[in-house]
Amino acid sequence: MSHNSFGHLFRVTTWGESHGPAIGCVVDGCPPRLALGEADIQPWLDRRRPGQSRFTTQRQEPDQVRILSGVFEGQTTGTPIAMVIDNVDQRSKDYGEIAQRFRPGHADLTYELKYGIRDYRGGGRSSARETAMRVAAGGVARLVLGSEVRVRGALVQMGPHRIDRARWDWAAVEANPFFCPDPVAAVEWEAYLSEVRKQGSSCGAVIELVAEGVPPGLGAPVYAKLDADIAAALMGINAVKGVEIGEGFAAAALSGEANADEVRMADGMVDFAANHAGGILGGISTGQPVVARFAVKPTSSILTPRASVDRMGQEVEVTTKGRHDPCVGIRAVPVGEAMLACVLADHLLRHRAQNPDAPASARLPRN
Repeated sequence: MSHNSFGHLFRVTTWGESHGPAIGCVVDGCPPRLALGEADIQPWLDRRRPGQSRFTTQRQEPDQVRILSGVFEGQTTGTPIAMVIDNVDQRSKDYGEIAQRFRPGHADLTYELKYGIRDYRGGGRSSARETAMRVAAGGVARLVLGSEVRVRGALVQMGPHRIDRARWDWAAVEANPFFCPDPVAAVEWEAYLSEVRKQGSSCGAVIELVAEGVPPGLGAPVYAKLDADIAAALMGINAVKGVEIGEGFAAAALSGEANADEVRMADGMVDFAANHAGGILGGISTGQPVVARFAVKPTSSILTPRASVDRMGQEVEVTTKGRHDPCVGIRAVPVGEAMLACVLADHLLRHRAQNPDAPASARLPRN
């Protein structure tokens, strides 16, 4: 199987399956002499870790990361950084009944049609278990970006229920099990998701990502657009069915006057009156916050019997057993943050390679 890597100068390759002995990744292209240890990666993994509330899968994985290479005496060496996480709480017997059946909404069927073989235990390679290593790689990417760049994410919609943006509070994100920036909505979501979970069903979600401190100039006008690479990275997350940058689809309802972010000068710096573009114009960062959202579909693993077929072409009913997230979008928040950080780190290194003397702020060059 190919296509297990993403990025150019900052390149990430992941390996492993949901019920294999371990999962891992290799991060190549990280600059040398950055302070890095397992303690720098673990907090990000802890935010994604399963089993932390009744609203996520009860699979108990400690997700303790080990760094195998690329670090010496607490610093990166410039060589590939290999990281590994052991799988310790697999229950493969839960998946025996679907060994010959395809779960509707899952990748079982397409995986079988493409390869003619599949690891049915928890979805194998197509499981969201793999995303733990993206989060680990994102921890390295944040070091490359430096303290000037801050990448944060929040759940802004669960099922049909949206937050009230007037109540947006970043401090609330870490104070509830949903990464919700609206403390009132978080309470309402608790009752809603409890009922969804009780019914053995699932719901979707929308996650918003904001990267502040991104310097201008990242990206390129045609085939390396920053927003295109962000969209590809976010679409590559399990169960994601839609991505938008800035106003996204809502821009279609705006007038040209309303959508255009007017520009002025303030204290010698370029100053934007708004950020409908999400911090990217013509594929290149403006110096404003980069804003992206992605939609996660309802988890396909539900208790309600659904019509499907088996490997012999017989029509069957499938009921998915095992431990699953009633809203997979919750744990997608730290995954989305990590993917955005990886894309920004890659583009930052590319930008420095091509423009080593480029300004780090939105200050216009003087002739």
